[in-house]
Amino acid sequence: MKKSKYPFLITCLTFFFTSMIYAHPIHDLAKLSTVDIGWVYLQLGFTHILPFGLDHILFVLGLFLLSPKLKPLLWQISAFTIAHSITLSLSMFNVINISPAIVEPVIALSIVFIAVENIVTKDLKPWRIAIIFLFGMIHGLGFAGVLKELGLPPGQFVNALISFNVGVELGQITVVLLAYFAVGLWFKSKVWYRDRIVIPGSVMIAVIASYWTIQRIFFPE
Repeated sequence: MKKSKYPFLITCLTFFFTSMIYAHPIHDLAKLSTVDIGWVYLQLGFTHILPFGLDHILFVLGLFLLSPKLKPLLWQISAFTIAHSITLSLSMFNVINISPAIVEPVIALSIVFIAVENIVTKDLKPWRIAIIFLFGMIHGLGFAGVLKELGLPPGQFVNALISFNVGVELGQITVVLLAYFAVGLWFKSKVWYRDRIVIPGSVMIAVIASYWTIQRIFFPE
């Protein structure tokens, strides 16, 4: 069996992932220090992606499938992060306020778009960064809806907001790295990668996200 070139990174990633999932946030925020509140909201941001944010996971996996190389992936994730950070902050400060009835179906449609693009194009286009940035702004409004439901502690607004956002980013990076070490590292150079992995995976993502789109438009909770 071929020995992995990244044993330390995999070990650290596994430890970090499991510690996040099994950590238990303390909800009596009034008694917590600044550091503790930061830790609580970082965990909440992380677990909003892993394991609870299936729509965001599929969006990130859609980005991964077309180009599983780490450098272009990190550029795309960075654009997505900057965008959702902007709208998350603006929404939490009540600068913008868009109904979830609009935001949630558009999030699902953004996943459909990325999946379909994977099917119809073979190369990563330069303008995809701009598209991802735009979609990131929409996803940020979705994150804001969740964070508003959770609430932010008085006097720790900025700390909690930043920590939640960092947790979201760490969750996204974890998804990318898990996908890379499970699939990209071994199969990205195979001649059959597109036919056997990209297209079937993207079709599955598109079908799931299309179902979510219909559900969120016609049968909202």
